[in-house]
Amino acid sequence: MTSLQDSDSYIIKALRGKGYKATPQRIAIGRFALHNHAHPTAQRIYNEVKKIYPTVSLATVYKTIQILKEVGLIQELNLEKDQARFDPNMEPHAHLVCLQCKSISDCTDPMISEIVDRMSNKADFSAGEWNFDVYGICSNCRLKKSLCDK
Repeated sequence: MTSLQDSDSYIIKALRGKGYKATPQRIAIGRFALHNHAHPTAQRIYNEVKKIYPTVSLATVYKTIQILKEVGLIQELNLEKDQARFDPNMEPHAHLVCLQCKSISDCTDPMISEIVDRMSNKADFSAGEWNFDVYGICSNCRLKKSLCDK
């Protein structure tokens, strides 16, 4: 998305295309979710949107997230117990999940799709949706640890 105006138009079109009202709160929730590539939680989205729309409720955020998932603008990641995160990147990709700071980074590499295709073909399996998550320690946490060890 090139600008907030383009983003807002995209969100409005997607909402109305499925019969939903494009309220200012829903647009703000969609805007934050689509432009935040840190894979925010619903609580994080709520905290940010509440700064602009103080009367927005957490229930509105959850309902809007469900709508955004339904219209195909975001996907839900269940990488942690009881803490769903949301990703606007709908293209096939992997997630690098830090076990210490809980950050999630996207990793796009055509080899990932090739591996899934190869495994599916070998098992005579038709793959639909898939997730590829790699757990470890990010470079920032490794750097912090090495500084503490000195």
